[in-house]
Amino acid sequence: MKKLVPLALLLLLLAGLDSCNRTPKPIDPVSPAAARVQLDVLRDSVNARWTQMIASDDAKVKATSRVLQELEQQPGTDRTLLQRVALANERLPRRRYDQQTMVNSAAIDAYDVAQDSVLHLVYGFAQPAAGSPSAPVQQLTNDIQAADSEVVGYRLRYDRAVKQFNSYLKLHQVELASLGGKYGKLQPLPLFELQN
Repeated sequence: MKKLVPLALLLLLLAGLDSCNRTPKPIDPVSPAAARVQLDVLRDSVNARWTQMIASDDAKVKATSRVLQELEQQPGTDRTLLQRVALANERLPRRRYDQQTMVNSAAIDAYDVAQDSVLHLVYGFAQPAAGSPSAPVQQLTNDIQAADSEVVGYRLRYDRAVKQFNSYLKLHQVELASLGGKYGKLQPLPLFELQN
């Protein structure tokens, strides 16, 4: 009898562990719950692409500020003009479009023109009339140009993620509408690519 009590306890413990290790029932791939999970994954991908693109743009604005600060220390510079360019550069993030306002392509164009104008002036200041720019100015200018050359790539990757999101949204609108809440109200996201 003494041997049966520990054996019974062992069997109960093993049965309890077995029930803890069971995998959950798989989600029906055509269910609204599966559509919600997949849409969340696609939306996370869109948001990750957006975050990368904005972080690169923010870094470009910061590097531009640092170049302007470096240039202000150099003799013979027009400090008043540099300060105006610095102010225009500081305003750029507030002028930038977001994932909803970019539906108006004019907002994207206006931002691009404003930033290009600032960068054009900065590149002009960074190249002194005689000699070469200081090492920090040259490095920062190189960083800005490298970030600027990546803009199109970031926008293409963002558009690819948005197209997947929008396609899935369109294909599963019935399932998503049945979920209600934010899923019932989702709309396709705008693209950088011009639509016909």
